Amino acid sequence: MEAWDVLVIGSGSAACASALRAAKGGLKVLVIEKSEWLGGTSAMSGSGIWIPANHVAAAAGIADSRDEAIAYLRAVTPEGWAEKEDARWVSFVQSAPDMLRFLSDNTPLDLRVVAEPDPYAEAPGGKMVGRMVSPMPLSRRILGRLAGRLRRSTLPHTFTYQEVVDLDLYHHPIRAGLRMWPKLLWRWLTNSGGQGTALMTGMVKGCLDAGVTFWLETRAIRLIQDSDDRIVGAEVERRGQRQTISAERGVVIATGGFEWDPQMRERHFPGPLDRIGSPRSNEGDGQKLAASVGAELDRMDQANIYPCLPTRYQGKQHGLPMTFQAEPHSIVVNRHAKRFVSENDFNIGEVLDQRDANGAPVHLPCFLVGDHRFLKTSIPFRWFSSYERDWVKTADTIPELAAKLGLPADELIETISRWNEFCKTGHDTDFKRGENGWEAYKAHGDENRLKPIDKAPYVGMTINRSILGTKGGARTNDKGQVLRADGSLIPGLYAAGLAMANPFGTRAVGAGTTIGPNMTWGYIAAETILRQNR
Repeated sequence: MEAWDVLVIGSGSAACASALRAAKGGLKVLVIEKSEWLGGTSAMSGSGIWIPANHVAAAAGIADSRDEAIAYLRAVTPEGWAEKEDARWVSFVQSAPDMLRFLSDNTPLDLRVVAEPDPYAEAPGGKMVGRMVSPMPLSRRILGRLAGRLRRSTLPHTFTYQEVVDLDLYHHPIRAGLRMWPKLLWRWLTNSGGQGTALMTGMVKGCLDAGVTFWLETRAIRLIQDSDDRIVGAEVERRGQRQTISAERGVVIATGGFEWDPQMRERHFPGPLDRIGSPRSNEGDGQKLAASVGAELDRMDQANIYPCLPTRYQGKQHGLPMTFQAEPHSIVVNRHAKRFVSENDFNIGEVLDQRDANGAPVHLPCFLVGDHRFLKTSIPFRWFSSYERDWVKTADTIPELAAKLGLPADELIETISRWNEFCKTGHDTDFKRGENGWEAYKAHGDENRLKPIDKAPYVGMTINRSILGTKGGARTNDKGQVLRADGSLIPGLYAAGLAMANPFGTRAVGAGTTIGPNMTWGYIAAETILRQNR
């Protein structure tokens, strides 16, 4: 039997935040990862990190407070969630700034403010800048023998998050490359990357320096309980053999989502699915482990849902998260050929996934429709769309396009005519596209991007839900401890990241709503272990 103080299952940002905090607290920590790649979904991400009242913004002279952040969360999170989630919102806000400072002090991460507003900046406590941070590039070489084991991404990680935004890489990749070529060349020569590569390079390096041990290709298959039902370790499969790991102080489940388990996904997300943008190892291991010892699984119908372009990853079809649905000369319509959301809405994924009383999708299947000028706005769109050659449909008339998409022609004609009238007045009466702080920021001042659809040929394609990570799992309290359905604790068991029941759900309160809270909950779980399990 291998004896450790803490076992962390998973190797993403939540897992490493938990492992690092526990190790810096003097505990012997083992992190196990079932795949051959470190970093989980976080390593593939753009690494936008939403942390209110953080020290990076404060150093830049940007005012914020925990009280404002709590007011913001209470104002913008889903209706009816406060009664169940308020204590966890408060716990997140209280701990998040401390977590980020802890990472700055104990890893090589160089975090910078990203000039993005809160999606609901006009709400009480909302901010136009300061809550989004992201790391500067780091060289994978600092990981030594693990440098080649960091998971790669479908995103262009030679750029930082801020560079992607400032240079408008999606629309002007060649111009961006020409402007950045000396830095890009240096990053290539030094095996460096920004975004999720930098985040997980820094976090793994911090863990290694703190004495954390990583085992790759090691899958947890059973949690072990003592006579008092306390979780005291796990049985794992490693190198073709089973062995038992003892974890006297606790086990932290941070294994990611369940989107790559077809049965679980179809049960909780019925209806059309375009693509998945996370590692294929996200098969619900943590959710299954927690359920096996009596944990309540909650928020299983919640996920990080965002439009994805088709791409290839490790030789297989995959999704690339990209804002391609808010382009000029295009709109999004539902199965009735009606608009139902502003195309620039940051939470368009939540609206795509809207359910009826029986849990069935309200709007799906959905489609992006436009004219040929839509295709001219982005070289990357044309490149990635070629990975699914039958995805984009073209037609000489709107009725012909409707027929190819399976939409009612009369309704589509009416919807496009109404949109074209909005373009003449410069105001989207139905959904106010481009008018709030977030949408104006994303529209780059381009007349709110209200451009008509009136030049043949016309184009259309599906834009159903794509999943970047499910957000349902073990129900936890405000200390990260896993709960049974009756509210009692499962002693010794903790959950964080996409493996826990997320207190925000599908609705994002900031562009980094997934990673920032995930890291914070990993940190909270470790703090609880250090304080309560002596």
